[in-house]
Amino acid sequence: MLPEKYVITIGRSFGSGGRALGKIIADKLGIGFYDKQLLVKAAEKAGYNLEFFEKSDERVPKIMGGIIPFSMGFYPMSWIGDSASGADNVYKAQCEFMHELADSEACVIVGRSADFVLRDIPNLINVFVHAPMDKCVERILQRSECSNAEQARTLAERTNKLRANFYNFYTDKRWGRADSYDLCLDSSLLPLEVIADMVIEYVHHRLDGKA
Repeated sequence: MLPEKYVITIGRSFGSGGRALGKIIADKLGIGFYDKQLLVKAAEKAGYNLEFFEKSDERVPKIMGGIIPFSMGFYPMSWIGDSASGADNVYKAQCEFMHELADSEACVIVGRSADFVLRDIPNLINVFVHAPMDKCVERILQRSECSNAEQARTLAERTNKLRANFYNFYTDKRWGRADSYDLCLDSSLLPLEVIADMVIEYVHHRLDGKA
């Protein structure tokens, strides 16, 4: 039997289907799923305008822009500067809300450096989902997010850079590197339903009996 409270985090390259995989896993396990919903709830709790939250989501504070590679603490660096405080506060609100989730329920959380934010909690499993760029481009086009392959590739490369900069800035790990996660999965090799079952089997092997 799985414990009452555990968290599966999903890091993902853009177009790899990581969000979709996370939703399938959450549905199969009957647990909460948080991606954009996390933004809404954290914004409401912190009293922020949701539009501002979305603009700052998974973005490095502009004043730094990747000058300093990572923070050494749990929360963003206090010495970044006033002009970066908005993005800092967004990140801090998300961190606090993720800890509240981990303390209250079992769930899947997608992105937002959740694996690092929750690194000290028990029953944490971290997954990274990737795929070859041509497969990511195909998925992006299937989702009708771009009108042609060149646009899709540009969008994927830009989004991956933003996600990597955000993750590397706020953590002491490297986005997408195998040693930053428990499982790294190529979503192009098997259907997402099959991959979800594999992750769930891993979760049971890791956590069964810890209830």
